[in-house]
Amino acid sequence: MARDGSWRLLRIVRVLVRHGLDEFVFSLSLLRPYRFALWLFPGFWFRDRTADRGQRLREALEELGPVFVKFGQALSTRPDLIPPDIAAELTRLQDDVPPFPGAVAKTVVERSLQAPLSEHFESFDLEPLASASVAQVHCATLKDGSEVVVKVLRPGIETVIDQDLALLYQIARLADRHWPPAKRLRPLEVVADYDKTVHDELDMMREGANASQLRSNFPDPEMIYVPKVYWEHSRREVLVMERIDGIPIRDIDAIKEAGVDLRKLAHNGVEIFFTQAFRDGFFHADMHPGNIFVSQDGQYRAVDFGIMGTLGESDKQYLAENLLAFFNRDYRAVALAHLRAGWVPATTRVDEFEAAVRTVCEPIFARPISEISFGHLVVRLFQVARRFDMPVQPQLVLLQKTLLNIEGLGRQLYPDLDLWETAKPYLERWMRDQIGPRAFVKTLRRELPAVLPLLPELPGLMHELLRRQRDGELYFRTEDNAERESLQRALNNTKRQRNGLAAGAALLLGAIAAALFSESLGLGVYADLLATGLTISGGMVLVVSLLRQKSAR
Repeated sequence: MARDGSWRLLRIVRVLVRHGLDEFVFSLSLLRPYRFALWLFPGFWFRDRTADRGQRLREALEELGPVFVKFGQALSTRPDLIPPDIAAELTRLQDDVPPFPGAVAKTVVERSLQAPLSEHFESFDLEPLASASVAQVHCATLKDGSEVVVKVLRPGIETVIDQDLALLYQIARLADRHWPPAKRLRPLEVVADYDKTVHDELDMMREGANASQLRSNFPDPEMIYVPKVYWEHSRREVLVMERIDGIPIRDIDAIKEAGVDLRKLAHNGVEIFFTQAFRDGFFHADMHPGNIFVSQDGQYRAVDFGIMGTLGESDKQYLAENLLAFFNRDYRAVALAHLRAGWVPATTRVDEFEAAVRTVCEPIFARPISEISFGHLVVRLFQVARRFDMPVQPQLVLLQKTLLNIEGLGRQLYPDLDLWETAKPYLERWMRDQIGPRAFVKTLRRELPAVLPLLPELPGLMHELLRRQRDGELYFRTEDNAERESLQRALNNTKRQRNGLAAGAALLLGAIAAALFSESLGLGVYADLLATGLTISGGMVLVVSLLRQKSAR
């Protein structure tokens, strides 16, 4: 295995040198003493230095095989790490590989289903519809007449991927130790992120679950249709889904001929993306043109759900704050949002970060709005954050990649697309919904299952806390005498405020009860009003109690 790995590594070096990338190979301080060895490589004498560096890297990756092609595709989504010209060139990498024989696909399917094809399918086309590095797709018909596609994992691909990943980790570790730019580019993090992504794609059941989730998020397929998964015929190496038809999104002439409104189609694409990201926190993260089709009536139809992105509630909140502040040119709010989200270290100086964001963004905003790329602005924002030691955020990497794809597709359909014009009202509405009464009730309902088991213990805990405070058994450990005296005065004042605090707490508990039992009591919308009223009343009682405590000091 070690010998095989060494020969594979030597072949990688040879391919890179032949494509004129020896400056990268020998930028590793470890290899510089061996630069003379270039003279021994026949490819050194016939290398092509006329093409630009991005093209040379793309061609080298294509020659190295499908695993390196997919790595290059993953790298193309990191314009925060690599130069724009290289990132743009890597997006042209094609994941097209020769198909494996249909008889082999038949064997994989029968082994996975533990039954002959005839038990599951009325017909199965041995000629593949499409082929890629990880899997290939065959058309078939189920016993009930349903037209489906069968995605079959390429035999032996996991072994190939694991071997090449081991080499990529080896190269990344060498670069980390001996390549000066590694501190900024963090090669080990990049390879680890790719490792997770590519292994997720190897599990067909995971892809099926992704498709089912996205389909359930859009039960009304007016704007986007997600094909159905046939679980009874699917396994880890085989995925059976409904076959859909449509016009490839890149065939703009055919879309025009179908009478589809291109402006509306472009705006719908933006709205679909922001709905996935902010309403659901779950979005299709591989929205390149090969995975999107359009129906005759202008409905989007998506395929290939191997790569999905997720956003937690806090991610959505801080991302929306960042984007709104960003396009309102409130750079201090951008800096503060990054700090609150923990995206940059707590020791980051707000003024310095604000100035860095302003320096990058102001020249861009000076251009006409039609020339501003929303996606590239977000990339530039993350580039600035990386300079302040922002750790890799996989969910944000996928988000910026998808945003760039959506904007690029949208402007191909409608060149005057102003993505911000579509996105801003959606984000502002989403932010309002997060702070209104209904949002409060929704949060209560979401958190109640975790809080309710603790409620029976609350009276006892409060009683014990107040008893210990009354008897002088409650202590705060501090070395500061002034701070100790201040705390003691606060504890003494607490006795006089106990009734007010209890009343406020009772009203807040009433709000929780209203939210919890609204459905069983048939209160409907009145429960929201009741919960909000009790919350406001409880909050006012608590505020008044605290103000009295302050005036008593």
